Amino acid sequence: MSIQWYPGHMTRARRAIAESMPIQDVIIEVLDARMPRSSENPVVAELRGQKPCIKVLNKSDLADPAVTRAWLRHLEAEPPAAPDGATPGGKVLALALSATQSSEARTRIPELCKRLAPQRSGPGRVVRAMIVGIPNVGKSTIINVLMERKVAKVGDEPAVTKSQQLVTLKSGIVLSDNPGILWPKIGDEAASYRLAVGGAIPDTAIDYESVALFAARYFLKRYPERLVERYKLKELPATALELITEIGRRRGCLRSGGAVDLHKASDLLVHDFRAGRLGRISLEAPPAPADSA
Repeated sequence: MSIQWYPGHMTRARRAIAESMPIQDVIIEVLDARMPRSSENPVVAELRGQKPCIKVLNKSDLADPAVTRAWLRHLEAEPPAAPDGATPGGKVLALALSATQSSEARTRIPELCKRLAPQRSGPGRVVRAMIVGIPNVGKSTIINVLMERKVAKVGDEPAVTKSQQLVTLKSGIVLSDNPGILWPKIGDEAASYRLAVGGAIPDTAIDYESVALFAARYFLKRYPERLVERYKLKELPATALELITEIGRRRGCLRSGGAVDLHKASDLLVHDFRAGRLGRISLEAPPAPADSA
């Protein structure tokens, strides 16, 4: 499955980000903690160049905590990105957050911004930071937490924020918020599926059954005990299709005549994952260190 969803406002948002990038001191890239690599936007790496970056792994309360810890180590140890093939990217610090960690977000994000931009400390100087990320990773929620009031629209659907806005935090940091943008062509098929499972792409743009089959195969391999517990399974189905069919039977996703409605069962599995009803699950782990191969 190849998912290509790139509405017109994303082209405008990319242009706005590129235009304001030169005056920024720090880039805050919000990632989905359940899939940090798949939710990293290569356009952001290209545009930020050598600017330092804070990678915020948001929704960490929904992700496997052991996998999240591994991602934090990996992101900070990873060699800086070199989008142009020659110029190394700036320093990266990583932080895991969730919607329930308001005070930590308000303390840690400004603290890390100032650490990455020491040249901006002192009277009359402010740190300028830009917050970016793909749709539906929780950028607006983080901004509202930092401001301690609602200044950005929040929603469960991707592409809620449509235009750029500036806010000033109590710490004095000037924060630029931007619409969530994807990249025009998602070449990695597995990443496309992860983005769809996690809700970064509108449901109207995906094939639910294909997405659920991808998720089911992964859950069977990595988190079988969560499936058994959630759906009260007597034994684990052998295949993804059998799992979705069994979920449909047990949850009443039936057509007339008793046949399982695979679309409804697929919808149920995907939304159970998104809501955290399957427990804390990560959709990908960082690559193993080269010396452990």
